[in-house]
Amino acid sequence: MDLRDLKLFLHLAESCHFGRTARAMHVSPSTLSRQIQRLEEDIGHVLFLRDNRTVTLTEAGERLRQFAQQTLLQYQQLRHVMDLNGPSLSGELRLFCSVTAAYSHLPPILDRFRAEHPQVEIKLTTGDAADAIDMVQSGEADLALAGRPESLPASIDFTPLDLLPLVLIAPALPCPVRTQVTQAQPDWSQVPFILPDQGPVRRAIDLWFRRHRIANPQIYATVSGHEAIVSMVALGCGMALLPDVVLENSPEPVRNRVLTLENISSVAPLELGVCVQKKRLSEPLIHAFWHLL
Repeated sequence: MDLRDLKLFLHLAESCHFGRTARAMHVSPSTLSRQIQRLEEDIGHVLFLRDNRTVTLTEAGERLRQFAQQTLLQYQQLRHVMDLNGPSLSGELRLFCSVTAAYSHLPPILDRFRAEHPQVEIKLTTGDAADAIDMVQSGEADLALAGRPESLPASIDFTPLDLLPLVLIAPALPCPVRTQVTQAQPDWSQVPFILPDQGPVRRAIDLWFRRHRIANPQIYATVSGHEAIVSMVALGCGMALLPDVVLENSPEPVRNRVLTLENISSVAPLELGVCVQKKRLSEPLIHAFWHLL
């Protein structure tokens, strides 16, 4: 048994998905299966129950999970103590955020972190902001920039960075959607909307529908990722509600094709922050990043 095996096991224990763990840990599924089998042979017990659809920990697996967490934490603490006399921390820190956040909020944070810890390698992954907390819970990311959900999982800690106003946008160029939304009294129930498929912004637009008594909104499409929504609005496909920072960081040719509607009811801003697994806050690299925030 070595630390690499424990890291693989612990990620699989969190994700309960061989394919996801193999991708996140940069090994093939067959290599992952062999290493888990080797662990089971060393321990003398089956660690996972698996069928074609599910992977679950056995009682022995749960005990090994606790041992692995403690062992890896103690190792990280040992490394931290031994590195105190060195110039800086070292290792790899995995971050996840949306493309917009990589432009708007992450650069000054990374600038400060790199100035204090130049030997730490940053592994950045971008994607749909609605996936951020899942990425942290599964162990695919150490920390993530995310909108605060309505209900924060008990295992996740969240520190706020900014409040992002939400704006209602529509096509700026002549098209049927613009004609509908620029009427004196638009019938919002007949206007096609482009929605995020999940996340805090989706809940905000659902609340906006309720406030306007729109029981059956016209849904043009549900999309993963806010950046794609701006492009679809610019092309005249529909209108959307999204954080203003997404529009501000869109390419200028896209922004020029989008109209921001001012005559809408106020919507509570989205709280943007950084999330992490609480149990990992004592790990040196994560602690250093968290302390900087």
